[in-house]
Amino acid sequence: MKIAGKVFLVTGAGSGMGREMAHQIIAKGGKVAALDMHLPQLLETQQICSGKDTTFLALEVDITDRTQVLALPEQVIKHFGQIDGIINNAGIIQPFVKVNDLTFTQIEHVMNVNFFGTVSVSKAFLPHLLERPEAHIVNISSMGGFLPVPGQSIYGASKAAVKLFTEGLYAELKETAVRVSVVFPGAIATNITTNSGIDMPVVSSDSSSMQTLPAKDAARIILHGMETNQYRILVGSDSKFMDFLCRLAPEYATNFIAKKMKALLG
Repeated sequence: MKIAGKVFLVTGAGSGMGREMAHQIIAKGGKVAALDMHLPQLLETQQICSGKDTTFLALEVDITDRTQVLALPEQVIKHFGQIDGIINNAGIIQPFVKVNDLTFTQIEHVMNVNFFGTVSVSKAFLPHLLERPEAHIVNISSMGGFLPVPGQSIYGASKAAVKLFTEGLYAELKETAVRVSVVFPGAIATNITTNSGIDMPVVSSDSSSMQTLPAKDAARIILHGMETNQYRILVGSDSKFMDFLCRLAPEYATNFIAKKMKALLG
């Protein structure tokens, strides 16, 4: 589905990939209803994109609040007259600790944002998308959604849930005009740790680390995947490599990442 002339909801649009996707959608002739919990960051995104209410609607929303989410379609359609696609980008990581050291509150918060937030937004807008001549749902999973990462086990579980939820939606909507894509970003240069309220562990300079992909490049890949109706969108060489390795030798891939992550867990 081409972007020009269409209206898209983008969650987590206050920074990172969400901000870049909003910017690029408007640059391609689309319009954006942008969601974020942090209004100052969202207003910064609006200025970067265009600053015009005719192309950008800023919505301060907590996607874990179902009442707020269910009110969104009416707000967006009242402002723009239509909704053609949603990009469920908002997400957080967990503290870099083992499951044994996580509280149930921390576990539930990650699941509520990453999985149930995605489900709520999708459910809220799906009836309206089904009425459009063509529409698209893009859900951001993660490389961690198919690859177990020590110290991010709950985050990975939430993103694996997003993966299967999205794949199920794809199968259910095949005979409709609503296309569905699931996205697997690798290491992307965003401020997700700050937005998650997480302090990254300090590791030695000789520790192995993956090169990060700029958020603007990740956004470009995702939007191209949406415009070309790709079922799976792998973002970054690390995501593509680990996707291949996990299929070829899953146990080896798990041990490979565990070794890479050892310095972060201590």
